[in-house]
Amino acid sequence: MAGETIITVVGNLTADPELRYTQNGLPVANFTIASTPRSFDRQANEWKDGEALFMRASVWREFAEHVAGSLTKGMRVVATGRLKQRSYQDREGNNRTAIELEVDEIGPSLRYATAQVTRAASNGGGGGGGSFGGGQQQSRPQVQQDEPWATPGSSAPDAWSAPGTSYGDDTPF
Repeated sequence: MAGETIITVVGNLTADPELRYTQNGLPVANFTIASTPRSFDRQANEWKDGEALFMRASVWREFAEHVAGSLTKGMRVVATGRLKQRSYQDREGNNRTAIELEVDEIGPSLRYATAQVTRAASNGGGGGGGSFGGGQQQSRPQVQQDEPWATPGSSAPDAWSAPGTSYGDDTPF
């Protein structure tokens, strides 16, 4: 849509994404991203944290289930989406305004971690999703033979990582 405010937020999740379902059974995941600016103070010769931005965010449908199953509290993420403003009345009758990020894309930041991407089973709804296992402490999972994108008979965890292998036109994922 024209005129929407698109932003990208890099920060850490303050809690595990909360997965809920609407009355119609539509999944939605809500979470908060804390983004803290840092600057170097030359006089003190140290890094100083600025004031943190706590951005509420939401994702819908199958995307919500992927996020809830993949991201956890403390993970550094990169999220891009559209800012949405909504007005409401609180319990005391005061008018309030909330600004939230309706996420279009999100994933783990690989600046300080590694991730293993696993293709999610498709329900025929379109866009290719994925889940992320973040952190350097995780071991690399073995390729399973029932994975439709795995190279048949391959013992290598990644078809592109085997040296001296001839590659076809098909991607290994």
